[in-house]
Amino acid sequence: MMAENSMNIISLFAGAGGLDLGFKQAGFKTIWANEYDKDIWETFEKNFTDTTLDRRSITQIPSDEIPQTLGLIGGPPCQSWSEAGKSRGIDDHRGQLFFEFIRVLRDKKPLFFLAENVSGMLASRHGEALENIKNHFKQSGYKLSFQLMNAHDYSVPQDRKRIFFIGFREDLGIEFEFPKPFEKKLYLKDVIWDLKQSALPAINKTYSNADKCKIANHEYMTGGFSSMFMSRNRVRAWDEPSFTIQAGGRHAPLHPQAPKMELVEKDKRKFVEGKEELYRRLSIRECARIQTFPDEHKFYYKNLTAGYKMVGNAVPPNLAFVLAKKIYEDLSQLDIEGNFSVKNHRATPL
Repeated sequence: MMAENSMNIISLFAGAGGLDLGFKQAGFKTIWANEYDKDIWETFEKNFTDTTLDRRSITQIPSDEIPQTLGLIGGPPCQSWSEAGKSRGIDDHRGQLFFEFIRVLRDKKPLFFLAENVSGMLASRHGEALENIKNHFKQSGYKLSFQLMNAHDYSVPQDRKRIFFIGFREDLGIEFEFPKPFEKKLYLKDVIWDLKQSALPAINKTYSNADKCKIANHEYMTGGFSSMFMSRNRVRAWDEPSFTIQAGGRHAPLHPQAPKMELVEKDKRKFVEGKEELYRRLSIRECARIQTFPDEHKFYYKNLTAGYKMVGNAVPPNLAFVLAKKIYEDLSQLDIEGNFSVKNHRATPL
């Protein structure tokens, strides 16, 4: 029988740990993770105290210094693929980090992998690069499954489209099938209604009020809104899913206590007169709730821009759990060489 510690995985580009948390809830354990952004180190280490965090750039870490484990998960940096960015894709050095993920995959040969990225990767101009990456996964010896998913279909109260590459090693003889969307959906009122009265504005627009927050991270950035921000409605109602939680605080959605923004002319909106005080950005904790992080998962920062970035870049733990649970179930059907059996493990939802 497989020992309990055999459910160990490694995590690249771990960020604030959204993927790791979802996999933990499904019965896996991240024993080693890599994150190069110094603004994230404290948050990851305090939330995953039994995980070794390697702070070096993955380009500087030889594969033989990475533990051998059951699985490899991660979200290689996505800025170069983003629909809002310059979209240089694989020609950008950040796009090249995808190949560092594949390098580790080929050298460690785990039973499975999961890689996540933004939907902008599907743009026609990136078609050749995307097929190249798919082929690299297949040539690494894995049966690849690939799908665009909207997190709102899987117990996440926001519209958030992301792509996932998931593969089992070919010798296992199994192929991952993406779970079907859930019938029941979550909306803003389900997750942030109880927080509506207690948010604190940041000090001097972006500096943390942590000592005064009764609920960790329940503080929001203040300051003006750009013309780009004011070009569209940024308010979703209580009975709707949130807009996508982004990595930039200045583009955080507005709180649902406010009425929808009024259209002035093409690409220009305004706040409803007499209701201006209701228009505030969602707090970091509200964004974290919408991303399905539990309140005990705290984010550590001095400047709120780092907090919004950590939360917005994360994979929603609830979505990660759904995928991890399916991977777990698939692995549970295996008994390899008489010593691989995980049938006695149970997955527990968030």
